Amino acid sequence: MALAQYCETLGYERFWVSEHHNHGTIAGTAPEILMAAIAATTQRIRVGSAGVMLPHYSPLKVAEQFRVLDAIAPGRIDLGLGRAPGSDGRTAFALNPLANERPAVFPNDVRDLMAWVTGSPLPDGHPFAAVKAYPLGETAPEIWMLGSSDYGAQVAAHFGLPYAFAWFFTDGKGGAEAITLYRELYKPSARHPRSHTALCVWALAAETEEEALFHFSSRAHVRLLRDRGIFAPLEPAAVAAAHAYTEAEAARIADFRKTSFVGTAAYVAERIEELARQLSVDEMVVVTWAHDEAVRRESYRLLAQAMRMSGS
Repeated sequence: MALAQYCETLGYERFWVSEHHNHGTIAGTAPEILMAAIAATTQRIRVGSAGVMLPHYSPLKVAEQFRVLDAIAPGRIDLGLGRAPGSDGRTAFALNPLANERPAVFPNDVRDLMAWVTGSPLPDGHPFAAVKAYPLGETAPEIWMLGSSDYGAQVAAHFGLPYAFAWFFTDGKGGAEAITLYRELYKPSARHPRSHTALCVWALAAETEEEALFHFSSRAHVRLLRDRGIFAPLEPAAVAAAHAYTEAEAARIADFRKTSFVGTAAYVAERIEELARQLSVDEMVVVTWAHDEAVRRESYRLLAQAMRMSGS
């Protein structure tokens, strides 16, 4: 909540919170609850989910939650949707005993959710056509499709929704192809007559490159662990940097550095702008992990300042 308020003062347009489960590094298990607290304690910034993992839930219940959120902050709510579990397989079944079946009907669930969120009619003959998601209002959440493969791109294009690709999750792999496919298949919708894209990158800016790389150590270490199926909390940078890494692990960390956006604010801003130009995306999203919250805040401040100076 404090970070959202701080980012609002820095001029950021949106603040999105994630949904992950059984993961020691990430506290975001219930974005819809955290969004309510953020929306109630901010004034301007858009507040969103990145995302709600729809196969865990009833589309009607998600629609009701986000209709309530829109009543708290009219016209400021984003509903980002994902198909992935945001967890391991066992946890997915703990969340929903039908975890194997729900992803197969994801497009239908998205269709129903869109209708309920916007107050539009469901298809003729739909068994729940008479059901509405309350409270109704003059505004409605903006629905986004999130993805790290071309599946989400196709769903977003079919329904005429904005699409955000998790560049940080795949180290960029498949991002350009997914964006291209989304644009090629895009069907205009009433709210979005033209396609709208975003990329989410992992970035950390500091006064010096050395300082940025030092604090990057925390993220690099948990990424190494994640590759081995271990989901552990962030360590202090000094602890992470002091690990005796093997030659292969050191090489993997070097690869992380290449695909992450780490360094001085000017360098990070330039790389973000270059990627945005390269793929002609409409918005760039930044996610920053740091063990020290002051370091994280400073990174967002420096980056906002650098982007303003460049006119972005």
